Amino acid sequence: MAYSEYLADRLRIRLKNKGLVEERKMMGGLIFMVNSKMCVGIDKEKVTQTDRLMIRVGKLPYAELLGSKGSRAMDFTGRVMRGFLYVSPEGFDSESDLDFWISKAFEFNQLLIQEKNL
Repeated sequence: MAYSEYLADRLRIRLKNKGLVEERKMMGGLIFMVNSKMCVGIDKEKVTQTDRLMIRVGKLPYAELLGSKGSRAMDFTGRVMRGFLYVSPEGFDSESDLDFWISKAFEFNQLLIQEKNL
C-alpha cells in the first residue's frame, strides 16, 4: 500500500481531538475513520504516483465542492462514487487548503453521527 507518511502525519494532527479516530489500511491507502465512519483517506494515484486525498463530503455539497481547486470525482471502482472526492496536491499543499478539506469531511462526519443518534 502506497501513501505518504508525511501527508498521513498532517492529517493526524488535524484529526486529533475530533473523536475516536482509527486508521485502517484499505482501498490501496490509509483511511481515517472518525467515530466509526469513513472520513478521509490518502493514497497515490496509480498512473502519476502523486499523493491524493480521498474526502467523504456527502451527496448534498458534492456538486459544489467538485469544482474546488484540485478536486475531481472519486472513481475508485471505475464508477463515480457520489459523495466522495479525490483531491490532488494542488488542492491540499497549503495548510489552509488542507484545513478546508478536513473541515468539509468532518462536517459530514458529524452529520452522520447526529443521524445515528436520532
